[in-house]
Amino acid sequence: MRDTLVRLRYHYWPDHWIGEILSKRWTETAIPVFVLLIVGFWLSQTIDNFLSPTSLADTARQASEIGFITLGMALVVIVGGIDLSVGSMFALSNFFALFALNVLGWPVPVVAVTTIVCGMLLGAVNGILIGYLRLRAFITTLITLIIYRSAYELLIQDYSNTIAASFPDFPSWDFLGYGEVYGFPSVAILFIAVAIFGHIFLTRLRPGWHITAIGGSRRSAHNSGVAVRRTIALCYVASGGLTALGSLFFAARLGTVGGDIGVGWEVTVLTATVLGGITLGGGKGSVTKAAVGTLIVLMITNGLTNMNVSGGVNRMVLASILLIAAMIDIRWQKNRNRIISKVYVSPTYLGLPEPPETEIGRGGPFEQNDKLRDVSLIGLGRIEAPEDVILDKNDNLYAGSRHGDIIRFLAPDYEEMEVFAHIGGQPLGMAFDRQDNLYVCIGGMGLYKIDPDGKVEKATDETNRSIYSVNDDSRLRLADDLDITDEGLIFFSEATVRYEMDEWPVDGLEARGNGRIICYDTNTGKTRTVLRGLRFPNGICVASDHQSILFAETWGCSIKRYWYAGPKKGKVETVIDNLPGFPDNINLASDGNYWLALVGMRGPAQDLAWKMPGFRMRMAKRVPLDEWLFPNINTGCVVKFNEKGEILESYWDLKGENHPMITSMREHKGYLYLGGIQNNRIGRYKLENADPEFSQYGTRWGKS
Repeated sequence: MRDTLVRLRYHYWPDHWIGEILSKRWTETAIPVFVLLIVGFWLSQTIDNFLSPTSLADTARQASEIGFITLGMALVVIVGGIDLSVGSMFALSNFFALFALNVLGWPVPVVAVTTIVCGMLLGAVNGILIGYLRLRAFITTLITLIIYRSAYELLIQDYSNTIAASFPDFPSWDFLGYGEVYGFPSVAILFIAVAIFGHIFLTRLRPGWHITAIGGSRRSAHNSGVAVRRTIALCYVASGGLTALGSLFFAARLGTVGGDIGVGWEVTVLTATVLGGITLGGGKGSVTKAAVGTLIVLMITNGLTNMNVSGGVNRMVLASILLIAAMIDIRWQKNRNRIISKVYVSPTYLGLPEPPETEIGRGGPFEQNDKLRDVSLIGLGRIEAPEDVILDKNDNLYAGSRHGDIIRFLAPDYEEMEVFAHIGGQPLGMAFDRQDNLYVCIGGMGLYKIDPDGKVEKATDETNRSIYSVNDDSRLRLADDLDITDEGLIFFSEATVRYEMDEWPVDGLEARGNGRIICYDTNTGKTRTVLRGLRFPNGICVASDHQSILFAETWGCSIKRYWYAGPKKGKVETVIDNLPGFPDNINLASDGNYWLALVGMRGPAQDLAWKMPGFRMRMAKRVPLDEWLFPNINTGCVVKFNEKGEILESYWDLKGENHPMITSMREHKGYLYLGGIQNNRIGRYKLENADPEFSQYGTRWGKS
C-alpha cells in the first residue's frame, strides 16, 4: 500500500514541471506581466474610466514616449552600464525640437532628423567617456545629468517665451503628437515597430549577441574578439537617439519647455527597466521586459495622479519600488540556480524486482566467473574514456577519447596509434555505413559523420519538439549509441533530454523517463523521434530480422525491442525485464545472438533507494555528487543473449583489474574488444568457438 501511494504521488504530482518552468527565461517576463495585470485590475476597480478607450489611447501615447527612453536604458543596462542623464537629454532634445520648429522655422522632417541626431550626440558624450576612456558609468552619467540640466535651464531662460508665443501650423507635426491610424496612436505604432526590431536585434543579430556577451563578462567578450569599447559607446549613442525620439513625440503633443520636463525621469525609466526584469548586473534582458516595465510604471504614476497624489509622493513611490525591485533582482540573480536546483531535480518511484543470482556456486546464467582476468590490453595509459570501440574492414581499431578525438589503432598489433579525427566533444557510440563513413554520437553535440579521410561533418543536432514538453527538447543533449539499417536509417538513443553530458548521474538519481530513441534518415537528412519516455535508453542494435532494433534502458535494467518496419511496426516488446546490472551497449555476435555490456551492478541499497524518492532528493541536496549512493562500477561484465531474452554466456572481471567498468564490446574475427568510459585502455579477449571470419564487413554489410 505504501509503495502504491509513493508511486502515485511522485508520478502524478508535477513537481518536476515546476523546476522546468522556473528554469525557463520566459518566466522572468511572466512575473512582470502578472504584476501588470494585477496593477491594471486594481486601478480599474479604484478609478472610474481608467480603462476607457480615451484613457487607453492617452496611456498608449505616454507609454510609447517613455518606452523609447526605456528601450535605450535597457540597452545600456544589458551592456553592463547605466545612464542617469536620460531625463536631462530628454529635456534638451525636447527644447531643440521646439526651438528648431518654432524659432528657426525648419520643416518637420528636418526637425525630426536633427532632433534624433542631437540626442545621439548627447549620448555619444557618455559613450566616449564610458566606452573609450573607461570612466565609471554611474558617476559619469550623474555628471552629464547635471551639465545637461544646467544647459537646459540656461536655454529656456532665453527662449521659453519665444517658443511659447509661436503657434506653427504643421499638420504633420500635429500628426506626430495626436495622430491615429485606425484609432491607434501613431506613436504607439512606431514604438511597436522599433520594439520588434529591437527584439530581432538582440536575439538574432550578431551585434545584439555582442551586447549581451559584454554585459555578461566584459573580459571574456574582449578575449573572444568583440570590440568592447566601440560596442559600449554605440549603446550610449543609441540610448541618446531613442531618448530624443521619445522627446520628439512629447514635444509635438505638449509643445512646452517647462522647467520640470525630464525631472526625475531617470528614476521612472530605471524603475521600469528593473521592474520589467532586466537585471542591473548586465548580460540579461529583453525588449518585452522593457515594454512591460514601462506599462507598469506608467499605470502606477497615472493612477497616483488620478488620486491627486503630489509629484513628490509620486517620485517617492517610484523610488521605493525601484529599491524593492533592485533588492529582488540582486537576490534572485544570486540565488537563482540554487533555488531552481532544489525543485528541478525531481526523483520518482522505481520498483525493480529482485535481481537474479550472480554469486559463485548458486548457478544460473549470471554466475560470476573470472574469464576476463587475462584480457590483453591495447593503448594502456595512452587513451582516456574509450566508451565505444569499433573496427573497420582493414581490421583497424577505433575508439573515442575524453579529449574529443577519435583514436585509430593500426592493425595487426595495435601498438601504433593516431588521431583519426578531432571533434571536440565526448565521442560515445559509433557505427560505419556502406561508404565507410563513421557515424559518431557526441555527448552534448549530436550525431556526426566522419568520412574515410577524417573530415568531420554534422549530421544532426536536433529533432522534432514534443508538444507536451515544457522545455524545448528539440536540441540533442546526450546522444548515446547508434546503429544503421540497410536502408540508411540511423537509430540512436538520447539518454536524457533534461541533463547535459556531465550531469547524467542526476538523471539516474531521478529515474524518470527522460530519454528517447531518434531516427535520422541519411537519404533525406530528416530527423524524428520514434520513442519517448524511456529510462536512460542506451545501447542500440539493429536486429537480424531487418525490421526491428534492440535497445537498452539502463535505469530500467531491461532490454526492449522496437519494430520500425513490418507487420509489427511501431510496437515495443520487452526482451529482458530484469538484469543484475545496468545495461549499456548492444552489438551482434557472430552466431546471430547479441552481446551486452553491463556498466554497473545492482545492490540491495541501490534497489531500495529507487523506491524512496524523498531519500534520493535529500541525498542530492545534502551530499556531494561523488558521495552519492551509486551502482557498483568496479566489476566489469559482458553477457550474450538471444532474441528470446535467454542468457547464453557471461564474462566477468571480478577484481576489476583490467576493466572495472565495461560500457561496450565488439566481436571481430574471433576476438571481443572491450571499451569503458572510465578506463584508460581497450581490452581484447580471445573467444572460443567464434567465427574467425566474422567482421562488420562480411557478406552482410553492417553486421555479418
